[in-house]
Formats: sequence, C-alpha cells, structure tokens
Amino acid sequence: MDDGRVRDWRPGWPCPVGPILRVHRRGGGDPTYQLVGDTHWRGIRTPVGPATLAVEARRADGTVHARAWGPGAEWVLDSVPALLGAEDDLTGFEPRHPVVEEAMRHHGGWRLGRSGLVMESLVPAIIEQKVTGQEAFAGFRMLVHRYGERAPGPGAEMGLWVQPDAETVRRVPSWEWLRMHVDPARSRAVVTAARVAESLERTVGLPGDEVERRLTSLPGIGVWTAAEVRQRAHGDPDAVSFGDYHVAHQVGWAVAGRDFDDAEMAEFLEPWRPHRGRAVTLLLLGGQRRPRRGARMAPRTHLPARVTRR
Repeated sequence: MDDGRVRDWRPGWPCPVGPILRVHRRGGGDPTYQLVGDTHWRGIRTPVGPATLAVEARRADGTVHARAWGPGAEWVLDSVPALLGAEDDLTGFEPRHPVVEEAMRHHGGWRLGRSGLVMESLVPAIIEQKVTGQEAFAGFRMLVHRYGERAPGPGAEMGLWVQPDAETVRRVPSWEWLRMHVDPARSRAVVTAARVAESLERTVGLPGDEVERRLTSLPGIGVWTAAEVRQRAHGDPDAVSFGDYHVAHQVGWAVAGRDFDDAEMAEFLEPWRPHRGRAVTLLLLGGQRRPRRGARMAPRTHLPARVTRR
C-alpha cells in the first residue's frame, strides 16, 4: 500500500485526538469518516482537491501521527495542528462554575479545532435543520454516495468518501433532493450557499459576528446553522447553537437539574463571552445528563430512496 505523505506533530499539551475530531462526524454511518482501531480516517475536499487523512495519537511519545493521500494531501497535513486545536486561544477564559471547573480537571486537554472548510460543515448543517438526526444523517449519506467521490489512496478501498464539490451540489435537481429526503426549503438553502461557496470559504479568519452576518444573509440559514459552521470550520469559541433541540435543555440539566430555554441559556452564558461555546462544551462534558422522557421524535417521510454507490 502507498504510505502517502506523513507528518508527525508534537502538541504542546496532552491532545485528545478523538474528542476533538469527532465533532466532524455526521452520525455513526458518516461515509466521510471512519474509526479503525485508534486511527481516525477522513475523506476531505480541500481547496486543491480531495484527500484521505488518517490521524492517530501515539501516547508513548506524545506525538500525533498523520498520513494523507491524494491531491489535497499536503494541504490536509498542514492543517492538522489547527484541526486539533493548536490555534485555539484560551486567553481570558475562567471556569466560573463548579461543573466547568470539574470538566476542565477531567478534560483539560480538549481544544476547539478549526477545519478551515466552510462548505464541508455548512452542507450537512443545513440538511440537519429541524429534522431528526436519523433523517438528517440519512440524507447526508445519500448526497455523498450519489454525488460525492471515493476518497483517494487507501480511502477508496475501505469505502471512504469525499463530499461533492459546490459545482456538483448546484446541479442537483430538485426531485433528486426529495429522493434523498431533503425538503425544498433545505435543498434551496444548500444550493444557494453552493452558488456563493467561494465567498463563504473566504470568511475563515473573520470575526465571529461578521461570519454570522454573512452566513445568515443567505436565505434558509439562521443562527443555529451559522453557529454549527463557526464551531467546526472557524474554531469560534463563542459560537452557541441557539435553537438546537437539545443544547439548552442539556445545559440546564448540567447546572440546575432542569430544562433551560434559549433565553435562560443565553443569560447564564453571558459572563463567559467571548468563550460561550467553550463553556457549553465543558458543561456538557462535565454535567449530569438530561433524563430521556417519552418517545423520540419520529422521522418525517418524503419519497422512498435507495442509495446508489459508485
């Protein structure tokens, strides 16, 4: 097997590779992400072409070992430190609450990574709007299998895929979106974003409020979707997923043993600005979980769909 390009990187802190990378996984069946042993495999569309990236932590010597294949191999290897949180700035962050303090003791190595790839996070985030996780993940899988491509190198052999590029997404007909269980409101938002993909990719590095303004200026993209992208693509520590079906409830249970609504969560998190998103993650890592009550939301149905692989 071609060993590809290799990079060994030594973080300046005990870097938990799995918890940082898994935020990019869209459900257990994500075709662009596989975990094999301790190695995280990803199919990534970079600005210079597709790549397969394999990352594993080598605890014995404190290094992160990364291998990459394909036209985007050099790009993804250069991105590994940022992807694993090397550019995350904790300056000014204070625990402020016993749950956060406890989480920092147990998860102090967690950092907020930055992929630098806006459309990679935006497309699945739009598909996940206002539907169950089951429906959203299925729609994303079908989009990737029908319109994406096999990841290069060993990624192809192991069934790893890369998301379709923006030009391909723009050409997906409306009836095909329905076959993938993506309704017209979400498909229009995805296609609209794909039409201005180049300008959206240039938002990386801008302040979070400006990123949110540009994203939410597009029809069908609200603050929740913008926050999901800011967290993953931009590594924004202040991005909070207001409007999420679960987050406010879980934060409430972590600190008060009851559900919060978005207004209560916003008031509670305000002292952590500009690290509100970081505080949320630590609260969810360290706090008690909200008990499940009743049946889960049932997925909606559109048209029957079969996944076509190529």
